[in-house]
Amino acid sequence: MSASLAVPEARANPELFGHEHAAAALAEAAGAGRLHHAWLLAGPRGVGKATLAYRFARWLLAGRPETHPPLYLPPEDQVFRRVAAGAHADLRSLAPNAGERGVKLIIRVDEVRQVPRFLGLTAAEGGWRIVVVEQVEAMNAEAQNALLKTLEEPPARALLLLTSAAPDRLLPTIRSRCRRVDLFPLPEAEMDRLLARWLPELSAGQRGVLARIAGGAPGRALQLAEGDGLALQQQVEEFLSTLPRPDPRALHALGDTLAAKRDGSAFTTFIELLRQELGLAIRAAGRGQNVPDYIHTRPLADWAVLWDTLGRLADETETLNLDRKQAVLSGLSQLASR
Repeated sequence: MSASLAVPEARANPELFGHEHAAAALAEAAGAGRLHHAWLLAGPRGVGKATLAYRFARWLLAGRPETHPPLYLPPEDQVFRRVAAGAHADLRSLAPNAGERGVKLIIRVDEVRQVPRFLGLTAAEGGWRIVVVEQVEAMNAEAQNALLKTLEEPPARALLLLTSAAPDRLLPTIRSRCRRVDLFPLPEAEMDRLLARWLPELSAGQRGVLARIAGGAPGRALQLAEGDGLALQQQVEEFLSTLPRPDPRALHALGDTLAAKRDGSAFTTFIELLRQELGLAIRAAGRGQNVPDYIHTRPLADWAVLWDTLGRLADETETLNLDRKQAVLSGLSQLASR
């Protein structure tokens, strides 16, 4: 079974795996009559933030029925169906789209400027007007300032649900005007159970690797499974094992492989996994723990700079639609010993 068939998108997903504390906190705030106008759901990518946001929105739009588990609506419920189809008049969602100059995902300012008008209208069904913003960190400064105006002067019976894997990228004034709920990675046993259910073709060892590189985030694990994440992780480990002197021919072959996918997904995922492994090694070195041999080839501060450099290189490559093979050669060559 493919991952894309195993789990529906967030707005149509009736299940929430873990995060009972977060769902209970939202239900309690709504039931106590002190529902804040803006909530920031923060946590790792793919951990379930958008799923929780739509779950909460559905429950509110359905009139806050008493359900177990908290915030649950069955898929056959009419409100559930309309939200899943994007057809509920009192719910609007924003999510990143490809930018004009490249493939980097952004939320455009013109979309954000439509939010106040939507929230200011009278609810079509006499309840709440709700906007869900997925990956709010994908807004630039102009878009964030446009959102801030709504947060400063919220209409009555209006609710903003923001999700973010990088809340530190948001303006401090946005963070200060939101109630924050943190979602945490799922335990190893829970991840293994879910992956065995969703991806039964994987071995226990493969599930363990997938859970580890996904950081306990089930959605991220599915994305990696769909995007050849296990194979790319193996390529990351093979490259790191050749440091400090990788074979130039192998680097060119790797660059060709990563640039072959025109949508850039292989390149992006490889760099993310590479930075993840480097980050783990850098933190381990800082704590005096065992580290791979390549870490000893240069000062720890240099590795931290290189980690940041890889991130900027990947960002610029996708934003400006630069040559991905050249970006691979440039970035990986910098990791080699001088």
